[in-house]
Amino acid sequence: MTTAISLPTTAAQDNPYALSHLDVLEAEAVHIFREVAGEFENPVILFSGGKDSIVMLHLALKAFAPASVPFALLHVDTGHNFPEVLAYRDRTVAEHGLRLHVASVQEFIDNGRLRERPDGTRNPLQTVPLLDAIETGRFDAVFGGGRRDEEKARAKERVFSLRDEFGAWDPRRQRPELWSLYNGRHAVGEHVRVFPLSNWTELDVWQYIEREKIELPEIYYAHERDVFARNGMWLTAGDWGGPKEGETVERRLVRYRTVGDMSCTGAVDSDADTIDAVIAEIAASRLTERGATRADDKMSEAAMEDRKREGYF
Repeated sequence: MTTAISLPTTAAQDNPYALSHLDVLEAEAVHIFREVAGEFENPVILFSGGKDSIVMLHLALKAFAPASVPFALLHVDTGHNFPEVLAYRDRTVAEHGLRLHVASVQEFIDNGRLRERPDGTRNPLQTVPLLDAIETGRFDAVFGGGRRDEEKARAKERVFSLRDEFGAWDPRRQRPELWSLYNGRHAVGEHVRVFPLSNWTELDVWQYIEREKIELPEIYYAHERDVFARNGMWLTAGDWGGPKEGETVERRLVRYRTVGDMSCTGAVDSDADTIDAVIAEIAASRLTERGATRADDKMSEAAMEDRKREGYF
């Protein structure tokens, strides 16, 4: 007599109403957007035209459909952004009828409130324009696309991250978030940074982009570009100060895993020109996107944490 052996089944097979991991992440993010809408008076979404902010905006549109998103967008423009990304930003704002505030690093340099760095990078210069825009706009909640898997300082973040009257982050003042209960209380002059994608990974983001058929700037896919090598990364030549003497420009097939200031965002060698190819590439990668492509995170072991204490994203 033989005994039948039952094979393990997935949760979805056991329960036809079970949510996939992407459904769970989406539901959590939608809940966070609606929670902020109910708790705060004047939130704003940081929107750079990068993939994380694009997914964040997509989730906000879903959270409040069929109504429009009840928040404005804010972009801190370094003046060294990729043209393809700025074009995508403007096209998206027009398509959805959104309000966009732009804080310009160049304006702060022109009026003497900031000074150019010797290395030409402007990413660390974004903090002052950001805090000025938050104060001027009287924003009490600021949505950011940061994820815990990106970098060790970001792994310490709560979903609701309290910032003091100077915009600074103090890990000792962060609150527990048991059972997804979020405490948005803050004193006058303080604000809260909110991270709906905290529990997402880079792979989750790309799988969600595939599922939702979300359009991205073309630089996220493999393309030919004039680049030069610096500190183990392929940087784009431009008016920001690269290449220097002795740095040779060459044309290579590359793509960008993350998008920021041209002066500190490196491309990676890649022939992944479709979303399926990108997902396969990320699944096999053993380096985080920021660890592999962001020079500003390599200035010191605590570079990101130091900037967060000063009021950075």
